Amino acid sequence: MSDVNQESVRPRTTQTPVHQFTILLSATRRGARLARLLATDQLRTWGLPFETAEQIVAELASNAALHGHVPGRSFRLALTLTETATLRIEVTDARADRHPPAEPQLPSPDAESGRGLLLVAALSDRWGTDLRPAPCKTIWAEIETAPPTPCS
Repeated sequence: MSDVNQESVRPRTTQTPVHQFTILLSATRRGARLARLLATDQLRTWGLPFETAEQIVAELASNAALHGHVPGRSFRLALTLTETATLRIEVTDARADRHPPAEPQLPSPDAESGRGLLLVAALSDRWGTDLRPAPCKTIWAEIETAPPTPCS
C-alpha cells in the first residue's frame, strides 16, 4: 500500500507535531484489534488519556477491516499529537470507492450495525474523509486533549 505514506489531500493541522506514531496492519479483525491495543499503549506512553481515542481507533480500524478490505492490502493507523494537544487519529485503507457519508445516518432500531461513525462523530471534536490518490482514502478524527503528563 505505497500510497498511504503520501500526505493527505486535506492539510493536516498546521501545527508542529510533538509526537507521531504510524503503523501498517493487516485489514482483518485481528489487525483492527491490534490497532486499538497499540494506540492505547502509545497514548499511555505519551501520557495522554486514552479512553476516547481508543474507542475512535476501534471504530475506524474495524471499518477499515470490514469495509476497506482489499485482499493483500493493509490499512495504516497514524496518531499525531500537536503542540496544542490536538490528537489526530487517521486510518487509511485501500478502498477509496467505498467512503462514508459526510453525515452519518442513524440506522433503523433493529439494525445490528451502522452506528460506528455516529460514535466517532460524538466522541471527536472534528472528523472527516480525505480521498487520496487512488485507491486509498483516510478517515480522520481529532480530539482536543489536555497537555501530556510526564510518565513515571
